[in-house]
Amino acid sequence: MSKHNFLPISRNDMKERGWDELDFLYIVGDAYVDHPSFGHAIISRVLEKHGYRVGIVSLPDWHDTKDFLRLGRPRLGVLVSAGNIDSMVNHYTASKKRRSDDAYAPGNRAGQRPDRATIVYCNRIREAFGNIPLLIGGVEASLRRFAHYDYWDDKIRHSIMVDSQADILMYGMGEKQIVAIADALRDGKSPKDLTDIPGTCYLCEEPPQENVQMIPSYEECCASKKEYAESCKIQYYEQNPYTGKILVQQHGKRFLVQNPPMPPLNTKELDAVYALPYEKNYHPCYEPMGGIEAIKEVKFSLASSRGCFGSCNFCALAFHQGRIVTARSQQSLIQEATQMTWDPDFKGYIHDVGGPTANFRAPACDKQLKTGACKNKQCLFPEPCKNLKIDHREYTGLLRKLRQIPGVKKVFIRSGIRFDYLIHDKDDTFFCELCEHHVSGQLKVAPEHVSDHVLQYMGKPKNSVYNRFSEKFYKINEKLGKKQYLVPYLMSSHPGSTLHDAIALALYLKKHGINPQQVQDFYPTPGTISTCMFYTGLDPFTGKSVYVPKTPKEKAMQRALLQYRNPDNYQMVREALTLAGRTDLIGFGENCLIRPRNMGAGKPPAKKPEKKAAPQKRTPHNIRKKKKKS
Repeated sequence: MSKHNFLPISRNDMKERGWDELDFLYIVGDAYVDHPSFGHAIISRVLEKHGYRVGIVSLPDWHDTKDFLRLGRPRLGVLVSAGNIDSMVNHYTASKKRRSDDAYAPGNRAGQRPDRATIVYCNRIREAFGNIPLLIGGVEASLRRFAHYDYWDDKIRHSIMVDSQADILMYGMGEKQIVAIADALRDGKSPKDLTDIPGTCYLCEEPPQENVQMIPSYEECCASKKEYAESCKIQYYEQNPYTGKILVQQHGKRFLVQNPPMPPLNTKELDAVYALPYEKNYHPCYEPMGGIEAIKEVKFSLASSRGCFGSCNFCALAFHQGRIVTARSQQSLIQEATQMTWDPDFKGYIHDVGGPTANFRAPACDKQLKTGACKNKQCLFPEPCKNLKIDHREYTGLLRKLRQIPGVKKVFIRSGIRFDYLIHDKDDTFFCELCEHHVSGQLKVAPEHVSDHVLQYMGKPKNSVYNRFSEKFYKINEKLGKKQYLVPYLMSSHPGSTLHDAIALALYLKKHGINPQQVQDFYPTPGTISTCMFYTGLDPFTGKSVYVPKTPKEKAMQRALLQYRNPDNYQMVREALTLAGRTDLIGFGENCLIRPRNMGAGKPPAKKPEKKAAPQKRTPHNIRKKKKKS
């Protein structure tokens, strides 16, 4: 595979293409992977398709401007993205410990990008090029577009627009935005003139006056948690491409303006994006460094849809991709799968056919394509909406066709099945074929918790729904003669979760014989309703108080309870049970979580042997006593 099919990363690459200068320089905090699972690959290939010359500088050394100047000053502007993941989430665990690896960097080596990469890169670009159109996008910019709570600083930070000095922020999936901006810059317009493009944000001194919704200012959000919660609620309600208002948030003497979201790509447009000439691999320059780990799971996977109407409160998808699901055509997916079989590394296994939620392949209801998702109502929570279309027939048909492609041995589904959607389908065909053909021994699902109290704050269905799904899963597998298992994703310390809720979850795990190897401690990332609850202690939709486990000690106890079998967690579990007044769960009873440690290696103490009475001499007195007893 020739490296010249990749976009230029050096002056020599530009020379081979006959380019003296670029139209756009793309600075990205990930290694250059030309695969549509990577945002920089999609945006750069879309620009290329529209006739623009794009060069890539990935993981630049941010300590000076040398790397930023490598490909020269671009003619139209500089694009900046921190990468596929927020740089702080990429660098730190939920307990704020530095991660030791980075799947998006060569050789899986951490430390090759800065904290808050978007801001750092933008400041270096201003130093290198001065006044040049500077456009930011990607997950980090998208989720930090308003004044936001930052878990790592433990405070409200400005919109990333303020700190980055960028001209325009593109939020959500940016294919349409980038083309509109590129065409305008090509035609000689200034970034300051581009104030009406959906899916973008900008700063100004005088905000628009029509169709505007003011939200609490940065200063008000800093001063009042109630105002911050109000800001988050309005942002959530107005993320609608068809009915959403222009949102304005004051930052000092300037105003952040968010235009309504860009309407999602339709099927034809999605197919066109995924048909672009991606190399479907990382750039060859990384081969001596050990390659790029992140390509392994996605190289032989199919991205079939975008958007999610599940709307879990801890997930940022509603704020980034949106709640309207759109999907690629079966023809597009079959064509890509067929091309996979030509790859010499393909072993016959398609790792995934899905998206944010694998079994969402269409809008939740017909009206979503005209008026968007309901403003103050969710499709699946607390109960499925009466307008929700629950139908797996099209997805089932797609999977059947993929299984029939010559060279394909197995088609797996790993991106997550929404069990509360599946269990309400009256037709069991998909459920049966899922178990028969698309599970590799274990199916990962995300009940997250078992306490209905906690699930309510998560925006997840009641535990009884998961239990129904679980029972049906095992019945179907028993009928098929298969031994397959559910692997539940579980979360500790979510807002609303007390020690008693964590104990209830631990007891559920014991009762059902579940021994989770991994547990996700709640991670307050930008752009989620749950993060708002974590910071404010308020439910932004109701204004009511929410209990929040915040101290490292309590969070550690809740996490340990979910892995109570681990000997390393014994002391923490014991302390949690004592604090919660549940020492009845320390012992040898059927429901006990741990045993008293002073009793040895987890076994009841052996009974002391009874002393045998010394043999008595046979005397006439003894003989007479025995006779009397008899």
